[in-house]
Amino acid sequence: MSGPPESVWLVAANVVLWRRYGELGQEFRPGTKAYRGGAKVYVVDTYPGMGHQQLTTVGHGRHTGHWITIDTGTRHLHTFRARLVYVPAVLKRCAGRGSATREEAEELAALLERVAREERRAHHGAPCPDRCRCRCHECLPVIPG
Repeated sequence: MSGPPESVWLVAANVVLWRRYGELGQEFRPGTKAYRGGAKVYVVDTYPGMGHQQLTTVGHGRHTGHWITIDTGTRHLHTFRARLVYVPAVLKRCAGRGSATREEAEELAALLERVAREERRAHHGAPCPDRCRCRCHECLPVIPG
C-alpha cells in the first residue's frame, strides 16, 4: 500500500482567452483546440532544441473536462509561474519531470514568459486589428499606478 504521491514543482500558465488566427492574424478564436481560454495548465516538459516553442502541458480538456496531456504552442500561454503541485492526476502524467526546486521552476517560468511574448509578436508579423481581443500583454491598456 503506497501513500499519496510526492509533490513536485511545476510551471503553471493560463491559456490565452483569444488567439490570433488566419492570414496575418486578423481573425480570433477562443482558447485553443484542446483548452478553453483562461484554462490553467501545467508545463510538464519543454523542447529546448526547438527554442521552447512547444511545451507538453497537462490540463482539463475543452470538450470533456478530463485531464489531458498535449503539446501546446508556447505563444498560446501566458502568466507563467512556479507552483508546488499536489494533484494526483497531474503528478501521474508528469512522471517525475518537474523541477527539483522552486528556484528552477521560477527560472523556467521567466524564460517561458519571454519566449511566449516573442512568439506572439513574431508569429503573424502584423499588428493586431483595431478591435483587438487577443488580450496578450502587448495589447492590454496600461493602467496608471
